[in-house]
Amino acid sequence: MVFKDKTVIITGGSEGVGREVARKFAAAGANLMLVARNKKNLDTIAEELRHKTRVEVFAMDVSDADACADLFKKTQFEFGHIDILVNNAGYTERGPVEGTTADGLGRIIDVNLRAPIILSRLVLPHLREAGGGVIINVASLAGRTPVPGSAAYSASKFGLRAFTFALADELRGSGIKVAAVSPGAIDTGFITSDIDKVSNLTLSQSMSTAAEVAQAILDLCGNRRREQSLPAISGVFTTLIYLMPWIGRMVRPLLERKGQRVKRLLKAKAKAQANGAE
Repeated sequence: MVFKDKTVIITGGSEGVGREVARKFAAAGANLMLVARNKKNLDTIAEELRHKTRVEVFAMDVSDADACADLFKKTQFEFGHIDILVNNAGYTERGPVEGTTADGLGRIIDVNLRAPIILSRLVLPHLREAGGGVIINVASLAGRTPVPGSAAYSASKFGLRAFTFALADELRGSGIKVAAVSPGAIDTGFITSDIDKVSNLTLSQSMSTAAEVAQAILDLCGNRRREQSLPAISGVFTTLIYLMPWIGRMVRPLLERKGQRVKRLLKAKAKAQANGAE
């Protein structure tokens, strides 16, 4: 797919995967509307990319439905058309359900599931007006097989995948593609800043980089796939566990021991880097 002069909205666009997606689309000549809550972080990445392409920012909380509507009004005003929506913003609170507040559980669902549904609904008239387009939802391997300690997060990503595939079928033949990228652990602050609470099961799988996930998102915009898992082998493995849960129960102790070793290594690496910076 040729991205030059296409208009791309990226939620969670100020850091991590969203920032890398913005960099790749900018290098391809796309216009960017970057969305996040932190205006300062948005301005930083926008200034980095403005020598390559047109970039606008919109500071908002994606769980605010009124702000979502305003986002599309502003994007249409600034660029005149909208071609691609990347629902990347995410939120989690790790730990047992019993130890998580009702507000925390609700926010996980609001940001990870309700917001992408609302944003996808709002973008459809714009994509039809443009003659077609793409919606990419950032799901997770946790949406392919349940992860204890991240129950609400898993539920939100299971729901997001189901919404993605159902909407894709609704829009069949319309020229609008809907697809999901489902990564496992990603080497960003989303994992590393709260690593003690990250489940050992999550860390048992190979960690992807933000750039790898970003490239998968660009690839999905132009190919015929409905989902890309990262790493690909983990996508196969999580599907197998979902279909045959007894396999998951059998290998879980082994995977958790592996994840525990990875966690120790990551913490030691972070400590060494911190000491080196002092």
